[in-house]
Amino acid sequence: MTPRADIDVRPVGETEFADWNRALNTGFLREPHSSDEVLEARRKAFAACRLVGAFDSGRCVATFRSFAQELTAVGGRAVPADAVSSVTVSATHRRRGLLSRMMRQDLAAAKERGDVVATLISAEYPIYGRYGFGPATTTTEWTIDVPRSGLDARWAGPQDGGRVDFLDPEEVRKLGPELHDRLRRIRPGVVDRDELWWQQDTGVLRIHGAWQEPFYAVYRSASGEVEGMVSYKIEDHWGDAKQPQNTVRVRWLVAVTPAAERALWRYLCSIDWVVTVKSGGRAPDDLLPLFLPDARAAAITTQADWLWVRILDVVRALEARTYEAAGSLVLEVTDRGGLTGGRYRLEASEDGTGSCTPTDASAELSLEIGELASLWLGDESAVRLAAAGRVREERAGAARQADALLRTSRRPWCPDVF
Repeated sequence: MTPRADIDVRPVGETEFADWNRALNTGFLREPHSSDEVLEARRKAFAACRLVGAFDSGRCVATFRSFAQELTAVGGRAVPADAVSSVTVSATHRRRGLLSRMMRQDLAAAKERGDVVATLISAEYPIYGRYGFGPATTTTEWTIDVPRSGLDARWAGPQDGGRVDFLDPEEVRKLGPELHDRLRRIRPGVVDRDELWWQQDTGVLRIHGAWQEPFYAVYRSASGEVEGMVSYKIEDHWGDAKQPQNTVRVRWLVAVTPAAERALWRYLCSIDWVVTVKSGGRAPDDLLPLFLPDARAAAITTQADWLWVRILDVVRALEARTYEAAGSLVLEVTDRGGLTGGRYRLEASEDGTGSCTPTDASAELSLEIGELASLWLGDESAVRLAAAGRVREERAGAARQADALLRTSRRPWCPDVF
């Protein structure tokens, strides 16, 4: 359908928030009108966000939200990001270019602000590649068959001098932010969690209405330092023979040491009446299966793309991360959005630092900006993309050289949805 110029795409005014929220609910196939309590909670949660709507004859028919975020690059440096969320187009207004108009405006503004990348979690795979986004992390969920795992049912706590204790929500809000910041410094792909995130997670701010308090547990090392935390819920089920067949469903688990990870997974598998543990979204190379005597007891039940990244500044993005080896590579980057394409020489030093400069030298590897985003956090292989025809070697061996520079020993992971 031909785009209509009379549909106004603009920032959402204060008096238009309820209409924007109705369009958001409609796009996500939820009950259109929120309660007053939920509406006010969302108004507070989104107060610092950039809200955009498409308005047809005064009615909001498409929504878009972005906000400031920090994303951890390889090596631990945080880069400013434009986080994109709440993207909907009402079923009555599809194929009219509304998403394209909202996305172009937002990315141009992010580039102007100096954001290095834009990020999002994609509900549907085919949508965002045309705007220069590429899948940059993978999420994996394991389902643990506890009786099969081989773990000792008599486990009574960590054997390393540490301990696991329950936490109340207010303690989570106190201890969680610092722990998560420690994780951000050591794991590429992790994004920051602000105060409002912790308020939503612990039920202070209820943007989805009814809230059921989960369980929270913390692991402290022998020295008393907080090194891990988990939030989970129990799905209660009793079998026909009056046997408990309960499931632990992990909401999130943050750990900054292997000892903390091991202790928290072991704790979850030791809870009485629990026969199944669902891990929630984890990194694809998570240590979880290796902690079990029978690793096959942890079966992968979900594996999919997760965080998508759109590079807005090639030079700053490549200079923000560290590199696995020394070397150089000339990249020809095509950006159909016109934000950051060109030819660049990447030089990586022995100490892991890198420099990136525009160059007139002959290209060695040619790729779209979305493919560069998939390589930037270290999760994807240039050799693999070349085999699929998604990057092109201009010099034999250039894809292998790219992997030597860009791939990481541990895969990136984004534990959050936004």
